[in-house]
Amino acid sequence: MAGVEASLVVVNRMLHARAMTLAEFAAQVEDHQTWPGSLTADLVLRLADGRLESVGEDRFSYLTYMQRLPRPEPQHKIYDELGVLVSRLDFAWPELGVFLEFDGKSKYLIHRREGETLDEFLMREKAREEKVILLTGWVCIRITWADLERPELLASRLRKVLAARSRTFA
Repeated sequence: MAGVEASLVVVNRMLHARAMTLAEFAAQVEDHQTWPGSLTADLVLRLADGRLESVGEDRFSYLTYMQRLPRPEPQHKIYDELGVLVSRLDFAWPELGVFLEFDGKSKYLIHRREGETLDEFLMREKAREEKVILLTGWVCIRITWADLERPELLASRLRKVLAARSRTFA
């Protein structure tokens, strides 16, 4: 009986952990169509995406839906000229030349290498971002938890970037 956003987070985390498949969730939604909250479950089913890797990504994906932004492609892969994987971007609008990275604190804890200092990790992350930009010519947007607390403001800023890039790519 939770709202769409909270339910979407739970379902996406289960899908990502492979604790449930989308088909299994769809069957549950189908079996309970007349229950209270079934409209919420139907919307969660339409928005669910097991490719998302964190609660922050889940919430941003929902924000794009609620703010009627173009749906970005999650976990977009970028390869160098030799076909070597350089990066897996949190979100991308390839047709507009924009990518978005969600910067939550856990990213800086989980993805640090053994013995790597925070400064070294940040420099490595900055180098990765620069390499993506050099390979693609795209622009990077970084958001944090605080940005998600002001969805209208974030959406307004994103619209400006996406609109500017659509004129560039037109």
